[in-house]
Amino acid sequence: MTEFDPAPTADDTQRRWQTGTDTFGRVYDVVLGVTSPTAYTEVAELADCSPNAAKKHLDRLAEMGIAQADRDSRPATYERNEGYLEWQDASRIATELSIEAIIDRVEALEAQRTEYEAQFETTDPTAINVFDHDNHETIHERMTAVSEWQGVIRDIRLYELARQLSQNDGHLIPV
Repeated sequence: MTEFDPAPTADDTQRRWQTGTDTFGRVYDVVLGVTSPTAYTEVAELADCSPNAAKKHLDRLAEMGIAQADRDSRPATYERNEGYLEWQDASRIATELSIEAIIDRVEALEAQRTEYEAQFETTDPTAINVFDHDNHETIHERMTAVSEWQGVIRDIRLYELARQLSQNDGHLIPV
């Protein structure tokens, strides 16, 4: 292996975890990286800790709303809570932008959404059959447009949440 190889060696991975990251931090990092239900034993392996420690920290993360648990499966599985990540993104936006900037961004996003709705003659991007064309380039263009449309819809929700947080001093509901 040369110094330019993209894959780290096992020693590099171990050293990365050992530089001040405690077990809870490693389990937290791993669970935020998983996108499907993952057995706690696999999380333990990825976080370089014992299965018991991983399960204890995963249960704590589930109680905090950061992870979702399926304790009925054998072994118990965990995955990140997408709602937590959305709230975290919205909090960051609310902190970084003024209410006026957030409102301007929502208006721009809503205009984009309206353009997509006019282009596809529907308000639901999941109703689009992107494969109803014979031309590969057209299919690719439609797939890209529908994906971007879904991103616009997600961003509208995110910025609206950020607006609520910003207007209510970090709370969703006025105090």
